[in-house]
Amino acid sequence: MASVVDNHRRKLTWVDLVWLVFLTGLAMLQPLFEVPKQVTLLALGLFQIFEQRFVSFLPKRGPAYSVLIKIALASAVVNYTGGIESSYYLIYFLPVVTAAMFFGAAQTLLWTALTSAAYLAFLVPALLVYRLTADGATELAIRNLFFFLAAIVINRFVLENRRQAQRYRELAERLEETNRQLAQVQEERRRSERLAALGQLSAGLAHELRNPLAIIKGSSEILAKRSSGGDPLASELSENISGEVNRLNTLITRFLNFARPSELHLDRELLAPILDRALKHVSDRWPEARVTVARKFEENLPPVPLDADLCEQAFTNLFTNAYEAIEETGGTLRVATARAMSSGRAGIEIEVADDGPGIPPEVASQIFNPFFTTKKTGVGLGLSIVSKIVDDHRGSLRLVSESGKGACFRIFFPVE
Repeated sequence: MASVVDNHRRKLTWVDLVWLVFLTGLAMLQPLFEVPKQVTLLALGLFQIFEQRFVSFLPKRGPAYSVLIKIALASAVVNYTGGIESSYYLIYFLPVVTAAMFFGAAQTLLWTALTSAAYLAFLVPALLVYRLTADGATELAIRNLFFFLAAIVINRFVLENRRQAQRYRELAERLEETNRQLAQVQEERRRSERLAALGQLSAGLAHELRNPLAIIKGSSEILAKRSSGGDPLASELSENISGEVNRLNTLITRFLNFARPSELHLDRELLAPILDRALKHVSDRWPEARVTVARKFEENLPPVPLDADLCEQAFTNLFTNAYEAIEETGGTLRVATARAMSSGRAGIEIEVADDGPGIPPEVASQIFNPFFTTKKTGVGLGLSIVSKIVDDHRGSLRLVSESGKGACFRIFFPVE
C-alpha cells in the first residue's frame, strides 16, 4: 500500500508540549552530563514537532526520510548511552511507530526490520569484548520481536482508521450527490407547478380574448370593404388592425398549445433523425447566418419512447435560441448525444451548446418560467414549451453553462 501523507500544516499543540516534557525527562536521566546525548534528544524532539511540515515539503520521499532520520537519531542516543546494553533501546519504537503510521503493512515490516538491524549493529563491537550468553540472546530476541509486534498492531489500527475515514468520505459524497439530486427534483417540481398554474391562467385569458378579437377583426374587414378605393388612410388602418389581430390570434394559439395537456403519441424513435430535422428547419430559416453546426452523436444508441413531433418542436426552439444568440457575430452550435444516467435511470442525454453571450446567473433560475424573456421581441414561451415537453416525457432539462461562455442545455430522456 502506498504511503499516505497528511499534507496540512499543523500548529504547535498540547501534545507537542507533552512530547517535549517526556524528552526533557529522558534528558534528566543518567548519563546526565553527556552533551551528545542531550543534543541528540533535542534534535529528536524538534524533528518530531516539525515532522509534518518536513513531510509536506517532500510529499513523495518525506515519509521515508523521516523514518531514516529517526533511526539515525535513535541510534545516536543508544550509542551515547551504552550501546547494545543501553536502557534507551526503547527509543527505537519511534521510527517503528512512524513507519506504521505512514506506510502499508509490507513496507512497515521492512522499515521495522531496518530498525532492528540498526539496533543489532551495536552487537558487533560488543562481541569483541563480551561473550553472548543464551540469556542475552533471548533478551535481544524479545526486544526485537516487540518492535515487530508494536509495528503490526499500530499499522493495523492506522489502516483501519484510514479505511473508516475513506468510507465516511464516500458516504459524505453520496449524501451530497443525493441532496443535489433532491434539490434538483424539488426545483423541477416547483417549476412544473408554476407551469401548470400559469398555463391554466393563460388558457382562461386566451379564451376571453378571442371573442373581442374576433369582433375587432370583423369590424376592420367591414371598414375595409366600405372604404375600398375611397379613403386610403382608412384602408391602411384597417389592414394594420387586421394584421395585429392575426398576430394576437397566433400568440393566443401558442398560449393554448402551452396550456393544453399534451397528448403524447409515444413510439420508439432514434434521436439523431429528429435532431437532424430540427437543425435543417432552423438552418433553412437562417440561410445566411454565420453558424457552424458541430454534431457529435454517439453510435448505436437505443431508440427512446417519445413523441417525435413534440420533441422536434422542443429541439427547434433550443436551436432557434442558439441561432439568435450567435447569428450576428458568428459561432458554433454544438449538438451531442450520449448514454447517461439520471436519478438511477438509464437514458440518453442531448447537449445543445453555443458560443453566444450565455445566460446571466441572476436570471438563470427564471428562464424556464412562462413569459420570461431577455429578448426585445418574443413572449418568453420558447423554453417553457421545451421544459413542458421534456417533463411530459419524464425527462429532465438543465442549464449548465456560465455567463459569458455561451449557453449549454442538457436534456435527458429515459429509455424506459
